[in-house]
Amino acid sequence: MVSLLTSSAALYLLVGIICDRFHSSHIALAALETFFALNFAFLTYRITTYQFNRLSFFRRLLRHREATRDELESVYDQEHPSSLAILVPSFCEEVRVLQMTLMSAALSEYPDRRVVLLIDNPPNPSEEAKQRELNATRDLVRTLDALFRAEHAFYAAQQTAFEGRRVAGCVDLKAESRRLAKLYRRAARWLEEQAEGWERADHYDALYIDRILLEPAKAHRARADELEGKSRNPGRRSADLLHIAREYTRLAKLFSVRLTSFERKRFVNLSHASNKAMNLNSYLGLLGRSLREVVGPGGLHLEECDPKIAQLSVRDADYVITLDADSMLLSDYALQLTHIMSQPECARYAVVQSPFTAVPGSTSLIERIAGAQTDVQWFSTQGSTLYQGSFWVGANALLRRAALEDICETVYERGFAVKRYIHDRTLVEDTESSVDLVGRGWQIYCHPERLSYTATPGNFGALVIQRRRWSNGPVLILSKLLRYAASGPGRLARIPEIVLRLYTLTAVLGSASVLFIISVPFPDGRRFPAFFLLACVLPYYWLFCRDLISCGYQWWDLPRVHAMDLLLIPVNLTGLLQSLRQGITGRQSPFTRTPKIPGRTIVPPVHVVMPLLIFTGIVLWTVQVMRNGGGFGYGIYGVLNGCYLLYGIVTYIQLKFAAQDVAAVVAVRAVSVAERMRLRRSEEARMENDLEVPEPEIPRQISPEAAS
Repeated sequence: MVSLLTSSAALYLLVGIICDRFHSSHIALAALETFFALNFAFLTYRITTYQFNRLSFFRRLLRHREATRDELESVYDQEHPSSLAILVPSFCEEVRVLQMTLMSAALSEYPDRRVVLLIDNPPNPSEEAKQRELNATRDLVRTLDALFRAEHAFYAAQQTAFEGRRVAGCVDLKAESRRLAKLYRRAARWLEEQAEGWERADHYDALYIDRILLEPAKAHRARADELEGKSRNPGRRSADLLHIAREYTRLAKLFSVRLTSFERKRFVNLSHASNKAMNLNSYLGLLGRSLREVVGPGGLHLEECDPKIAQLSVRDADYVITLDADSMLLSDYALQLTHIMSQPECARYAVVQSPFTAVPGSTSLIERIAGAQTDVQWFSTQGSTLYQGSFWVGANALLRRAALEDICETVYERGFAVKRYIHDRTLVEDTESSVDLVGRGWQIYCHPERLSYTATPGNFGALVIQRRRWSNGPVLILSKLLRYAASGPGRLARIPEIVLRLYTLTAVLGSASVLFIISVPFPDGRRFPAFFLLACVLPYYWLFCRDLISCGYQWWDLPRVHAMDLLLIPVNLTGLLQSLRQGITGRQSPFTRTPKIPGRTIVPPVHVVMPLLIFTGIVLWTVQVMRNGGGFGYGIYGVLNGCYLLYGIVTYIQLKFAAQDVAAVVAVRAVSVAERMRLRRSEEARMENDLEVPEPEIPRQISPEAAS
């Protein structure tokens, strides 16, 4: 409320100042102050919307009722529960990271599930190291599948034995409860053995061991103690018999999961577009079909055939979970989200998600602060759900298959028809697909519990690539959102939703506003003092700090987060310019994956030079404003932002590495230029040789015998 009132008063004052400038014919100053006012208005809009989303999140918490364990596990009583496919798109991932992701997906509770690793590596790499990596990835899937098959066979046999005793009418409830307790302890020991055999090398390993393996093991042991307690007081026979039957079913289904892999690039007639969306689309288009491999024009093809002769039978799926290869799900993820999706009042939910949380405990300052940025945005994402203004967050989510079919379209690639469920026109495929879904009357729901974790880039170079991709595309979706806002009935009722969606799509434009305000203070600080600016941003930073603390960070991380925000302004602007170029030329920006390799990723020189230029601009403009009597308020504001930005340059980029990166890129480009010059000279020399006129050949005199 303080920010809203202060910003309203400030904008009223700005309008008066601008009108006076026009009346006094100071057109240049009026234009500059108008630009400042627009940026100030946009900044206050974003600050106010963040606070509104945060308030909406706490209102949701007051209404939220967590489902009981009995409600979640009622799915085990269904004879034919909805089928679930967990799809993990990957590209040249580290096998160790893949194993943690696949294990978390396989251990995610649900009675009818399967896990598919969508391998996007080149199928026939020329490098030996790449071939070994591909073979190791394929072997990993087969090894994990065999591991779960063996464990499932034991518990399935126990369930079959119980069913035999129940049919024979010789069920001893006390004995069955004790037997179940032993089985749960056995399942707990299996998980503990997996944890003991895993090296706790970093915070990612710690999360995997503690939350993915040991936390379910602890729950199994608690269930075993509960069952032993019930064995002493069996109660009513019919109720307990149903409970015992459910426990046997649950135990059998804990390890009843198939792990397989699929490589779309092996087949000529599937999409080869280099992005995650088309990797997912290729497999989604095969659900429920029977196929075989045939040799056709250009290589191996995949074609539909009779199920009796099929080499690949892809089971259909009612629900689909998409999971990034560097993410992990808690064991209740599928149970909780499918429970929400299956409720009658949620029949129009296309996406139910628990937006990811950064993996905690990192020793890397960059990774921790970048994780803090995304963790705090979790509140905003949750709050927008109250007004149906959320977007699908692509790291992980539960998707309704019927909704995907509703927005599916057929496109042509290299002459082959391919289905496109998740649209890849921009690099933010989840955001664009969200607008497509809501345009068809579907909704996106964020579950207010943290059930998933995703890795954050550990160095600034990798972070630049990730954030530049995130900022490349949202502005291109604005036109589609505005068409949705203006179409159909209920346009007035959709205003809160549109305002919140605009907040997300215009995040990259906010960087431009912040850049102008910190670099070019108001020309006349006496007429528009810095008090108004500080009064708008201080409540925001106070609430932001509280959110940081609630996410497990410290209050002194706030200036570090602000420093990173300033440092990423050029990155966001680069993504914005690439979007504008695509909008003008129609040429799509290439999809660049976030590097996940050991060591440091080179920072592009532009993202080294631009922060230095911005820092210089802040210093020069601050000095100029203070010299012209603009007031010490702007001076303090400029000095603080300059210090934050300088801290980011020194700490996150590091001057030593910045110099090395710039020198390396300059050297590579110099070699490239020299090579091009050499090739040009050789080509010119060849052309000169071709143009030379050969000397006429003197005919030889031959004998008549040789002529004949």
